[in-house]
Amino acid sequence: MDYLHHPFSAKRHTVFAKKGMVATSQPLAAQAGIEILQKGGNAIDAAIATAAALTVVEPTSNGIGGDAFALVWVKDQLHGLNASGPAPQSISADEVKKRGFTKMPTYGTVPVTVPGVPAAWATLSKRFGKLSLLESLKPAIRYAEEGYPLTPILGKYWKRAYTKFKEEFTDEAFEGWFETFAPGGKAPEIGELWRSEGHAKTLQAIGESEGRSFYEGELAEQMDAFMKKHEGFLTKEDLCKYEPEWVNPISTQYRGYDVWEIPPNGQGMVALMALNNFERLSKPQWQSAQTLHEQIESMKLAFTDGKAFITEAADMPIETEELLSKEYADKRSQTISDIASNPEPYELPKGGTVYLAAADEEGNMISYIQSNYMGFGSGIVIPGTGISLQNRGHDFSLDDNHPNYLKGGKRTYHTIIPGFLTKDGKAVGPFGVMGGYMQPQGHFQVVTNTVDYALNPQAALDMPRWQWIKEKSIFVEPEFPNYIVQELERRGHQVTITPDGGSFGRGQIIWRNPETGVLMGGTESRTDGTIAAW
Repeated sequence: MDYLHHPFSAKRHTVFAKKGMVATSQPLAAQAGIEILQKGGNAIDAAIATAAALTVVEPTSNGIGGDAFALVWVKDQLHGLNASGPAPQSISADEVKKRGFTKMPTYGTVPVTVPGVPAAWATLSKRFGKLSLLESLKPAIRYAEEGYPLTPILGKYWKRAYTKFKEEFTDEAFEGWFETFAPGGKAPEIGELWRSEGHAKTLQAIGESEGRSFYEGELAEQMDAFMKKHEGFLTKEDLCKYEPEWVNPISTQYRGYDVWEIPPNGQGMVALMALNNFERLSKPQWQSAQTLHEQIESMKLAFTDGKAFITEAADMPIETEELLSKEYADKRSQTISDIASNPEPYELPKGGTVYLAAADEEGNMISYIQSNYMGFGSGIVIPGTGISLQNRGHDFSLDDNHPNYLKGGKRTYHTIIPGFLTKDGKAVGPFGVMGGYMQPQGHFQVVTNTVDYALNPQAALDMPRWQWIKEKSIFVEPEFPNYIVQELERRGHQVTITPDGGSFGRGQIIWRNPETGVLMGGTESRTDGTIAAW
């Protein structure tokens, strides 16, 4: 039977629970989080368990060698964690150009930056967790040791990656990927079991050492040796120096709600800038082409500014506070007319990321995201470890006039962003939409769906999405109303109706009733999304 064939429409309802909830893109990962809650852990422990499990049960989008960000609500206060890693100290634009590149490559050892994921788990566990890190990693270790059957969307993207990689990955450096993710010379099929003993051993070592084995011990030495052999820039010294950064989240107020994001080097402020722009235009109307046009134009302006300015905060030519000011939004929104604009063009590549939200009965909540960037990342897997390394360095510019110019020790513009919503100082809850440059666009649409139209969490995620690609080019999902498509085209937009919703992001939402503590969750219908509730 064809597990990707769905001839009939289906719908999900909002999930309700009281003691705990985990929402993510893989059923087994969500169940890992609930398992940890039932063992006495809190929402943060559950998030770590889910995140670790996702490196096993959704390797097409993330891995142990990726980056992470988190927004954590504990005791009526929101905390931000930036666990994105910098470029290796030894890399430079000149060194990359000497190898014949005119822009940062997509695959191989060159775009590999310092992974932040294991440090994120250890840091969150140490500050906010109730259980040991090893205890939280046990479900993921079990999945890696015993194996698990591939879910439909996972199998679809795994096979797609294998088909591409077997043509492109001919260098010896990529052998580890095929040994790990294509055992027997093929991609595993939907419903087929896949396991990785090396992955299990790595997770065990990370748990026992509270992450330090990855940055200082045997795992660090294995990565260092591999990079030296294959002319990579990442070293054990880079790993040893790395620590995640606690940051103050940034926000904007949108129609009475405070929308929170991680500050630069993340792109979360693009969503906030778009909300600021849109709030200054006409009152939103349900399923209105005028409203959709103004949303798209608001996002274009925000992205044009974001791509021009966002990098490490110290290297930005303009302050974050100025970009998020209402005065700045006044100036930018005044340039929006009834016709599609053609802002400075930026190609927006696809990405690979996982997002999860978790909450417990004590009121703790977490919005967490981790990524290898483009699907499996760099294509580099350290043999025998299951460590799939990210290609986040691909986003660096080799133009010394650009704020995101490549330098050793610098963090690049980052696509992955967790979101959080509050109102009157109280938590509404975590939300996120993964998927490269779709993420701020997804955040923007989820917030407007929730605030402007009072859609429940599931409906806010299910509503057909649009995606700005470049210039006047817009993609919309197959279910997008045709009369809106026609009017958008009359306004000058170049609209493409896609065959499926795979490129429009994968979101999760958990809202909390502040009076009763009841949790309300929505999960993504565009992937194998699920909500585990207790």
